[in-house]
Amino acid sequence: MPGETEAMPQLFHRPFCPLSRFIRLALGEYGVDVELVEERPWDRREAFLLMNPAATLPVYIEDDGLTVPGAGVVAEYLDETLGPSLCERRLLPEAAADRIEVRRLCSWFLDKFYAEVSGPLVGEKIDKRMMTFAQGGGPPDMMAIRAAKANIKYHLQYIGWLLRDRNWLAGDRLTYADVAAAAQLSSADYLGDVPWHEDEAAKQWYAKMKSRPSFRPILADAMAGMPPAPYYANLDF
Repeated sequence: MPGETEAMPQLFHRPFCPLSRFIRLALGEYGVDVELVEERPWDRREAFLLMNPAATLPVYIEDDGLTVPGAGVVAEYLDETLGPSLCERRLLPEAAADRIEVRRLCSWFLDKFYAEVSGPLVGEKIDKRMMTFAQGGGPPDMMAIRAAKANIKYHLQYIGWLLRDRNWLAGDRLTYADVAAAAQLSSADYLGDVPWHEDEAAKQWYAKMKSRPSFRPILADAMAGMPPAPYYANLDF
């Protein structure tokens, strides 16, 4: 019908949520236009809980209404539905051994790095500012922040170690492993909490990731009252 607009997929997310950023970057790499819908999961909206009873982000809604909750599930869904037609742009390789390595590294960054570094940093420095006291808001836990800042050093060293014999984290080409790691680091980098001097290889790899078109919307994110680190959007930092 004239005047009707075509339905667009939606992504329920938080701008600085590292798991949400992982899917935003993946969608960008796959060339999928999406409507971003900001969600505060701690509000526990009934409509959101119906989408994802776990009340976690991100949640991807297809243009036909299909609901896909959770970063890992969304990544697998995108690979299954889009990957086979993308050839070398596919973010999850076809070979079984290569897929295992990519999934292993995705788990490292989406689970371990998130639990030890980006989750505490974003939660304490950003999310708590948005929450009521009853929802868990209040002053940041400085012990949690100090622990996260200590933990990030060995994660950077691990990235550097991976890159000794590889062009990208999981092998010779860009995969979900790189997207997952860069998404996690980007949230911490906004806060100025990534000690890039710890590993030059990790820094150069991240600069390469930041230069990709999929990263531009991430680098444009801003929070009122909390500007990014001065070098956050600088491709030559």
